[in-house]
Amino acid sequence: MELIKKPILAIIIMSILWGYGWTSLKVGLLDAPPFRLTALRLTFSAMFLLLLLPLTGRSFIPSRLKELFLLGFVHTSLLFCLSTWAVSQGSAGRVAFMVYTMPFFTILFARIFLSEMIERLQWVAIVAAAFGLVLIVQPWGFYGNHLSNVLSVGAGIVWALGAIMVKRLQEREPMDLLSMTAWQMTLGCIPLIALSFLVPEEAIIWSTRFVGNLIFIAIGVTGLGSMLWMYALSNLKAGIAGLATLAAPPIAMISSALYFQEHPNVAEWFGMFFILMALMTLSFGSQKLPDKTN
Repeated sequence: MELIKKPILAIIIMSILWGYGWTSLKVGLLDAPPFRLTALRLTFSAMFLLLLLPLTGRSFIPSRLKELFLLGFVHTSLLFCLSTWAVSQGSAGRVAFMVYTMPFFTILFARIFLSEMIERLQWVAIVAAAFGLVLIVQPWGFYGNHLSNVLSVGAGIVWALGAIMVKRLQEREPMDLLSMTAWQMTLGCIPLIALSFLVPEEAIIWSTRFVGNLIFIAIGVTGLGSMLWMYALSNLKAGIAGLATLAAPPIAMISSALYFQEHPNVAEWFGMFFILMALMTLSFGSQKLPDKTN
């Protein structure tokens, strides 16, 4: 029982960090433009994870650099650029729900690239999530920011592609999860740093608020959150771990509503409900899997 409690506690803390992280990101954007903030955030996160490699007895020397650079470009450069840009253009809680459509795109991409069959329960979840996404985006009117909608869904698609890439990378030859995460993030920072210099943006306001938020989202949300996620995945069934992460979007919505007075309309509430129910359907279904995800 004690062995189960620790990973569950880890994933609860991770979900809180990831949920509130969306609102904290919005706060950080009050003092910094999106591309510079993204470059700073991921650079500090990568440094934190690289430091952990020798401290945890792992080799510091990376392998399979070509694969890691490609993974880093998709899973770090594109994902965090799109999601941060989306938050800068819209509601943090709304963006969180749309980015968390990632599992449904992952199912579709797994069918295309990995020839995995889509089960009946998964089809039900996909249809429910698609309906919820339409209710949030509301393409029939002019509600919200359409650029933020496109960027949010794009981030979900990119996140799903990254998940497929990780699966194929691990199938070719297993790689330590912490080492893989640290080095793909480090290599993914290279395009981010270049982009922050190439895109003309306003200067960063180095306030106490900004520094505090930068430390929180870089070390707490991205660095510590990634560690807790890997620890939970290695000690729990994938379905149980996935179910716990469902707390992140509601936490993002509640915290952003309290901090920024971002209140969804009726259609958006129904859309978020359908997405949450679809995610729960997938998570409960995956608990039937006998093996742990390592």
